[in-house]
Amino acid sequence: MIPRTYAQWRHCITVECAIPLSADYIAQRLAVWRNAELEETRRFRRLYGDAHWQAVQRWLLQAAQEQERAAAEPPLAASAQQSG
Repeated sequence: MIPRTYAQWRHCITVECAIPLSADYIAQRLAVWRNAELEETRRFRRLYGDAHWQAVQRWLLQAAQEQERAAAEPPLAASAQQSG
């Protein structure tokens, strides 16, 4: 199944493919997808179309933003200790 939403795509990557969405993975994939001259990118666009290629780039950026927000938030245990 080709993912149509961010949730479907994230499930496909992290559960079905067992690939962690690490900062390194996201940066690596964005570097490839942003380079329209790479054979891998051209092949992906031929197989899945430009709309999906652009969606995957947006989803990678969304995953990166989620990581940034999570890193900026204090861990739950630390928050509980500070208020207790």
